[in-house]
Amino acid sequence: MRFNFVSLFPNIIKGYFSDSILHRAIENGLIELEFYNPRDYSNNRYFKVDDAKVGGGAGMLMSIQPIADTIKDIKKRDSKSKIIFLTPVAKPFKQKDAKRLAKESSITFVCGRYEGFDERLIETFADEVFSIGDYILTGGELGAMVMCDAISRNIPNVLGNSDSLVEESFENALLEAPAFTKPNFYEEKGVISELLKGNHSKIASINLKLSLCKTKYFRPDIYSKVKAGYEK
Repeated sequence: MRFNFVSLFPNIIKGYFSDSILHRAIENGLIELEFYNPRDYSNNRYFKVDDAKVGGGAGMLMSIQPIADTIKDIKKRDSKSKIIFLTPVAKPFKQKDAKRLAKESSITFVCGRYEGFDERLIETFADEVFSIGDYILTGGELGAMVMCDAISRNIPNVLGNSDSLVEESFENALLEAPAFTKPNFYEEKGVISELLKGNHSKIASINLKLSLCKTKYFRPDIYSKVKAGYEK
């Protein structure tokens, strides 16, 4: 899988992939990263990439020409790349999107800055548009890293143990059950005794109940949608 990043600040992104699981994935040829800076495509003598809003208003927008020419160049090199714009006014990115997008051969993340994009860029080039939450960041780089991480984990062989994907939050529409490790007792707080007995069917039943409780407490919005399927 190739990930292209269109960003004015590529160094923000590069450091994230220098360690741990995703770094190993790069070394093993499972994922590949490319970076494109719109300043390199600007036809402005000062390499300017922003301009004032038509009709007035606070802040600047990213100019059409540098972004458009960057994406056109990517498409020449990587014609099958799926173009994704990061913006807070888009649909929320979900685990199901991460799993679906992990089947692509190439994805291009277009990271916004300033007050965002000229809307015509999105209308012309975007295959999909995503937000990672109902809040505003100073740029789209963090959102692109979040999406790239979530997608990469669903690419075969990126994780050392693929079974861990099955047990994660949102895989069965619930939050993941609480997990424990040694020691069995720590400062008078113990592990649930049934988890120590090796009865896998009982452990599965306990984990489901804990998942339901955790989801109900932390994400009542999710629980209200799925509780009917688990009620007896």
